[in-house]
Amino acid sequence: MATILDGCVASLRSSMQLLDSSISILDSGVNDFPRLSKVLQTTRHFELISEPDLHQAQSALQSEIRPEVENLLSRVSNYLDKLERREQSLIAQCELQEGRLSQGGPSSRPSSALGRNSRRMTGGAGLGGVGGLEGVKVQQLRQKKERLSYAVERLTLQAQQRERQLRMSMAAPPS
Repeated sequence: MATILDGCVASLRSSMQLLDSSISILDSGVNDFPRLSKVLQTTRHFELISEPDLHQAQSALQSEIRPEVENLLSRVSNYLDKLERREQSLIAQCELQEGRLSQGGPSSRPSSALGRNSRRMTGGAGLGGVGGLEGVKVQQLRQKKERLSYAVERLTLQAQQRERQLRMSMAAPPS
């Protein structure tokens, strides 16, 4: 009977060792369970929505953004037009100045020639006396004539420039 009991005890001990090893394996697996539950937890990164809801959101966003974009585009267009007009104005001024320089306008004459002409008109008289007063008037009239001729010349050049611009704008293809 002792041998029978010895076999039972040996079988019980082997079962207990097997149970202890199973418990230690389960303990090591369960011990890490909080971390595993966090790692294995599913996170929804993208929300799935229906196609009609997507189209509705797109149209709402588009209707909200479109007026702002159109406003900005019109402002940019107006600014570009303004810059283009300024550029044309500067080009016209440059050409006008080049025309003045190339033609050697009245302002390019030396002042000594003006003095010689006024002295010639007064008969060489000085500033004293009646002839001097007439000489000063003649000189003032001559200067006024030169200023007026300069203004006429400037207006003529401006008119020519505007005619060129008009011809260029008529010849330019519509954009």
